[in-house]
Amino acid sequence: MSGSQLWDDVDFYFSSHLSPDDEVLQAALRDSEAAQLPHVNVTANQGKLLQLLAEIHNARTILEIGTLGGYSTIWLGRALPADGRLISLEYSARHAEVAVRNIARAGLDKIVEVRVGPALESLPKLADENPAPFDLVFIDADKSNNAHYVEWALRLTRAGSLIIVDNVVRGGRVVDAESIEPDVRGTRAAIELIAAHPRLSGTAVQTVGSKGYDGFAMARVLA
Repeated sequence: MSGSQLWDDVDFYFSSHLSPDDEVLQAALRDSEAAQLPHVNVTANQGKLLQLLAEIHNARTILEIGTLGGYSTIWLGRALPADGRLISLEYSARHAEVAVRNIARAGLDKIVEVRVGPALESLPKLADENPAPFDLVFIDADKSNNAHYVEWALRLTRAGSLIIVDNVVRGGRVVDAESIEPDVRGTRAAIELIAAHPRLSGTAVQTVGSKGYDGFAMARVLA
């Protein structure tokens, strides 16, 4: 059995027992596929991890940077109380249309808001609203701007908040200090920012699975 097939089989075993997709989540994936959205959504076990982290953290407010079809948004939204709030930022209007339908089908449209436009334009506007600090920020957008997103996450959170950055391994390319690829440079900048910033304590974890070889970084905001 090849390594990738084994990763797929292990992912399926874990997901089928611990984080099975229900009809709402399956429909979100079907609609994303029908709309020809990129196949870059989190897996079911990764979605369940996001939900558990939000629940363990007792999150009431969540900021997501990168909505895609709303699959991860649904996992995160399910962790919130009835009076919680999740704001998700999506660059593509077409992607956002799919996400909004999927979120409504999940019954989360009262607590989830999708805002369309480049995140680096949406984030200053959001900050101008002076919202309550976000308890959790999930960053899963264009990787070239990862460090900028972490900086904005710091501005919009409080001591104790959690910041998660997805897809940080880049198939192992993250170790290439000479890379000129924007996704690698942006990811390395985010990791180095987390390492150096006095208000952040973080780590990163490599993963393998049905999405291949990747990983995520996670940081806690300090006082």
